[in-house]
Amino acid sequence: MTAAQKQHQFRVALCFALVYVFWGSTYLAIKIAVEHIPAALMGASRFLISGPLMLAWCAMTGRTIKVSKHDFVRVAAIGVLLLTGGNVLLAWAEKYVDSGLAALIVAVVPIWVALIEGFILKGDRLRGRGWLGLALGIAGLIVLLWPDLRNTSAERAKLAAAAVLLFGSLSWTVGSIISRRSKLSIGPFAATGWEMTVAGAVNLLISIAIGDFHDVVWTPRGLGAILYLVTFGSMVGFTAYIWLLEHVPTPKVATYAYVNPVVAVFLGWLIAGEQLNWYIAAGMVIIVAAVALVTTSKLKHGDSATPQLAACEVEA
Repeated sequence: MTAAQKQHQFRVALCFALVYVFWGSTYLAIKIAVEHIPAALMGASRFLISGPLMLAWCAMTGRTIKVSKHDFVRVAAIGVLLLTGGNVLLAWAEKYVDSGLAALIVAVVPIWVALIEGFILKGDRLRGRGWLGLALGIAGLIVLLWPDLRNTSAERAKLAAAAVLLFGSLSWTVGSIISRRSKLSIGPFAATGWEMTVAGAVNLLISIAIGDFHDVVWTPRGLGAILYLVTFGSMVGFTAYIWLLEHVPTPKVATYAYVNPVVAVFLGWLIAGEQLNWYIAAGMVIIVAAVALVTTSKLKHGDSATPQLAACEVEA
C-alpha cells in the first residue's frame, strides 16, 4: 500500500469517526442546552451562528452563495421543516425524555421516508427485507415506550414528549424528501448555510412570540453546549460528511443512521447518568436492525428521482 493510499484510508476513518461521534453526541448537547435555554431560542442561537458562518466559509473558499428566488423558497422550506419543525421539537422533547431515548425515536426517520416515498409519492417502494425492517421499527418503538404505556401512572409529559418527537420526525422526513427531490443551483454547503440561516430567523421569531427571553438563563454550561453544537455538530461534522460523500460509496456513508443512536445512548448513560434498562437496550437493538434493513433493502423503483442523502437531514 502506497503512502497516498494509507493517507486516504486514514482520512476516511477519521471522517467516519467525526460523523459517528459528533452527530451522536449532539443529542446530549441539546439536552444540556435546553436545561436553561428554551428550545426555540436555543435553535435560533445555534443556527443564526452556524448558518452565516457556513455561508462566510463558502464565500471565502470560492463557492457560490448567491441563491435565486426559486431556490430560496425551496431552501427556506427545507430549513424550516428540518431545523424548526424537526430540531426545535426534538429540543423541546428532550426537556422531558433522555437524550438516548430521543435519539432512538428519531432514528426511525428512514422508515417514515420509505413509507412516504412508496405509498404517498408513488416513488421507490420497499421490497423483501425492507418490510421486515418496517415491522421491526414499529416493534422497537413499542418496546422503548412499553414501560410508560403499561404504567397508567406514568408521567404524561414523557408520553407527550414522545408523541412530539414522532411529529418532529415527520417534519424532518418531509423536509428530507423535499431536499432529495430538489435540484438547486448552489452546492450542498451553501444550501445548508441558507437553510440554517432561515430556520434560525424563524426560530428567533417563534422564541420572541412565545416569550422565551423571559425564561432564559444564560449559563456557561448552556452556552458551551450551543458552541459545541455550532462547532462540532454543524461545522466539523457536516464537513466530514460531505467529504465522505465525495470519496466513499453512499450506502457506507448512510451507516451514520444506525450508529448515531447507539453513540447517543452510550454518551447519555456515561456522561449524564441516563437510565439504561432492558427495554432501552432491546429497543435500541431492534430499531438499529430495522433501520439497517430499510436502508440496505432493494427498492422497487417508481417515478421518483434517484434518492440522495439530504444536505441537512444528517444531524440533530
